[in-house]
Amino acid sequence: MTDKDVIEALYREMYKAMVEKDTATLNRVHADDFVLTHMTGMHQSKQEYIRAIAGGTLNYYSAEHEQMDIKIDGNHATLTGRSRVNAAVFGGGCHTWRLQLTFQLVKRNGQWMFTSASASTY
Repeated sequence: MTDKDVIEALYREMYKAMVEKDTATLNRVHADDFVLTHMTGMHQSKQEYIRAIAGGTLNYYSAEHEQMDIKIDGNHATLTGRSRVNAAVFGGGCHTWRLQLTFQLVKRNGQWMFTSASASTY
């Protein structure tokens, strides 16, 4: 598999883990210094983000992936993924969001992992 293939698979694996509340996988695919910037501008550390998924503050039910743009520069990469995500977050009702996540990734010890993400809609 090429690095692009691996990064695309990682994106799909991350969403599957979000839906299944699979904290072990979420811990593995996100770097310890990972930070998520929500659409509101709120920042969550890796630990806060995974706790919110496990605890039901962020509930993901499904994701249909529409587009993934991947740019690789050595051991760093940027992935912009567009997915239709069915979710209920922060106490709101269940909606399908056209969610765009722009990730920064790093390859450490031969493994790609997410170091940051910024969320918006498209």
